[in-house]
Amino acid sequence: MRTIIMATMLLALGSGTTSVAAVRMADAVVRTSLTHGRVEGPFELHSRVYPGTVRRYWVYVPAGYDASRPPNLLLFQDGQRAVNPEGSLKLPAVLDTLIEQKAIPQTLGVFVTPGNVSVRYPDTLGMQNPDHRPEEYDAVSDAYARMTLDELLPAVARRWRFSTDPKRRAIGGTSSGAIAAWTVAWRHPDAFGNVISFIGSYTSIGLKLGPDGTPQAYGGDTYPGLIRKSAIRPLRVFLQDGRNDLDNEHGNWFLANQQMLKALEWANAHADAEKHAGPRYDTNHAWTAGTHSDADGGSILPDVLRWIWRDQQPGR
Repeated sequence: MRTIIMATMLLALGSGTTSVAAVRMADAVVRTSLTHGRVEGPFELHSRVYPGTVRRYWVYVPAGYDASRPPNLLLFQDGQRAVNPEGSLKLPAVLDTLIEQKAIPQTLGVFVTPGNVSVRYPDTLGMQNPDHRPEEYDAVSDAYARMTLDELLPAVARRWRFSTDPKRRAIGGTSSGAIAAWTVAWRHPDAFGNVISFIGSYTSIGLKLGPDGTPQAYGGDTYPGLIRKSAIRPLRVFLQDGRNDLDNEHGNWFLANQQMLKALEWANAHADAEKHAGPRYDTNHAWTAGTHSDADGGSILPDVLRWIWRDQQPGR
């Protein structure tokens, strides 16, 4: 395991609202700023898993895309921020540069927003969160995975082919988008073999208590225990969090991310001690000096993608 540490980085939390016109203008900037590939979208997806909701998604198509040679897949949550050329992540441009440099294989990028309870995705949201985000991202259930695997990816596949090999498919996100990505891969390692988790919300946001205080639904703070007491999944996982992340009624984000890493490491060590056959978690992490912001993750994103696909022949 290799550790990345950026102890001196200082960050500011960037927030604000952007109109849909600005989002579309941003799309145009992304397209013109890409040297080789292109961004298609936004497209709308209505969900049967979450009735009454609608979400947007964008697709980055690499230059030289060839349906007969399906590329890798990167699926990232909170797509409105992932494609924003003024944001911290700038994922289409990052993919474009790394692919052009042959630092990573050919990769199709899919960037999806959470759902909103409406007939059409609101034109006024901009970079803000749609109203169904907590119900989708923070629930420790299989619902979001079913929407992803049974609805979103088939919709994308109607236009673009991509690899079915989980080792060539990564899912990622920031904050609650990170735990949503983890939940999909944890439950379906046959679909995604790689997870990118920035400032992950492995806290009790999803905890629902009944009138007598009995838990009716659990939150992401249960994952370290689940990892320790469950069979190891064949997953490659990158965790990033800042030492000055949130500390509130849901939990302490930095401690929660450290617990995730410790659980993954313990599971490996226990399997080794017991001489269990089978997979081990392939982990890496970056504990930074930042707050609850995409900025630290965005700054290391190129290196994270290189690490995720480090054993694949570049330029394929």
